[in-house]
Amino acid sequence: MAYQSLEDCLTDLEDNGQLVRIKEEVDPFLQMAAIHLRVHEAGGPALLFEKVKGCKYRAASNIFGTLERSKFIFRNTLDNVAKLIDLKSDPIAAIKSPVANLGAGLAALNALPLKNPLNKPILFEEIKIDDLPLIQHWPMDGGAFVTLPQVYTEDSDKPGIINANLGMYRIQLSGNDYVMNQEIGLHYQLHRGIGVHQSKANNLGKPLRVSIFIGGPPSHSVAAVMPLPEGISEMTFAGLLGGRRFRYIYQDGFCLSTDADFVITGEVFPNENKPEGPFGDHLGYYSLKHNFPLMRVHKVYARKNAIWSFTVVGRPPQEDTSFGQLIHEITGKAIQDEIPGLREVHAVDAAGVHPLLLAIGSERYTPYAQAKQPAEILTIANHILGTGQLSLAKFLFITADDLNILTCQDIPGYLQYIMERIELQRDVHFYTNTTIDTLDYSGTGINSGSKVVFAAYGEKIRELATSVPVLFNTLEMFKIPTMAIPGVIILQASAFTTYGNAHAEMAKLNELLHDAIPDLQGIPFIIITDDSTFAAQSLNNFLWVSFTRCNPSHDIYGIASFTENKHWGCKGSLVIDARKKPHHAPELVKDEAVEKSIQYLFDEGGSLFGY
Repeated sequence: MAYQSLEDCLTDLEDNGQLVRIKEEVDPFLQMAAIHLRVHEAGGPALLFEKVKGCKYRAASNIFGTLERSKFIFRNTLDNVAKLIDLKSDPIAAIKSPVANLGAGLAALNALPLKNPLNKPILFEEIKIDDLPLIQHWPMDGGAFVTLPQVYTEDSDKPGIINANLGMYRIQLSGNDYVMNQEIGLHYQLHRGIGVHQSKANNLGKPLRVSIFIGGPPSHSVAAVMPLPEGISEMTFAGLLGGRRFRYIYQDGFCLSTDADFVITGEVFPNENKPEGPFGDHLGYYSLKHNFPLMRVHKVYARKNAIWSFTVVGRPPQEDTSFGQLIHEITGKAIQDEIPGLREVHAVDAAGVHPLLLAIGSERYTPYAQAKQPAEILTIANHILGTGQLSLAKFLFITADDLNILTCQDIPGYLQYIMERIELQRDVHFYTNTTIDTLDYSGTGINSGSKVVFAAYGEKIRELATSVPVLFNTLEMFKIPTMAIPGVIILQASAFTTYGNAHAEMAKLNELLHDAIPDLQGIPFIIITDDSTFAAQSLNNFLWVSFTRCNPSHDIYGIASFTENKHWGCKGSLVIDARKKPHHAPELVKDEAVEKSIQYLFDEGGSLFGY
């Protein structure tokens, strides 16, 4: 079915037992987010908050809480959308099988946005920012944020909806130095289409007009996070996925989605910034306060009986995990088609997505050579790190599998395959003084840090240790050795103080293990942490601690390491210092008082009463 509104979708979910109404009054300050987090963690239903304290509007969350629910929402359109994406990469298929692809062709008719013939948005009433549900998600957040916004901007050189950009960039509604009802914060990161639009507007000395849509058919939210090729409009994709053309009008020179529940319009003037944040983000830490574009509010609109849609992000997996899974379902092999030789790629959600990327490529350069070693996969790695948001990867593991039995989705199996083959004197490649994810505070500054590629290919060269060798129980300064996965040992050390002290500590570890290199053959990686028991407690803990707290150029060491002709390698184990550093952002920690205040809604098993 084609939903005409967010309420249509919620009604459908409720009719199918996938939504619960919370009729009790709930505080938008921390309580709503806490309820959402607990329900999502339990794999629970979508939520409709019917009484938001201090606000007349309802709010909905956890709509995309599981991949199964996301696929249910788009059950009538997913197949045709996937076919259309496949046809783009193989248009000959449409000629060979016109009947089989007829449905996809008809679905494409929904791609063209539809300008509403009405001259004004009669479905809307004009309101103010402080009329909205001002939801604060985490205790140290700088204020209330929009977490499922659809931010619309147009290209100064090519105005109009077909060349417009729709992206999901968080919006700060209150707090800090923002003047209530007049100013809000617009946060966007690297490799986002809105940046191109703002640059063009700045060059013309004009403000960038921005429209923020909240709610509406769920396809609009998915379109805002969809990594579409440059030049393809998110509004066309929203129509395809939703089975209904994207409807819009212009009011005061701003584009308004007439199916949205709320619309905020405003302007971003050149060089006008204000501090935005902190904000509890999807790496499991706060993104801190930094200057980001200031948006001067023009008007705020709400539909009759509007519903505010929101999500809560934090240490993964969270609801945005389902977005990523759904995108993977839709796009299929689109990225592989773009990068020759790439078989599979997986941004690891448990490690915060961008910090850790796993890839499988091909090795076809020298089939005549007897010795197998990385060649083509190094080319593929460079292509990956130059492609869209994949370029934000901080740790990239890449290999080739001649038997086609390996998959990136099996993370333990994939890492074992790499660890059995990696040649640490050859296969470690650093990229220093480069850009990294805006939300990653492991580097030297905002957007600044380093990357490392582990490119391993060839025959198996070692048997991985599955238990801790005795020598690790006798190390000075490094305690409680534990196995994370085969071949990887986690050690606990005292808290990180300075890099000078860290270098001395790692030199001591090298001294202790240097003569035991033959005994380290089954241990290619050693991870230094603040709490080895926690880090080894689960695969997710190991991935999160190891790859979110390390700046490769600064925090990777090696037993018997060397630099030869600018290439770094080590003869013994590679060491990652994954301790917290003083410049890192604080972790997200739930507020115990808030957790107690919502307990009345849940039974002893942790489920919502009545579900």
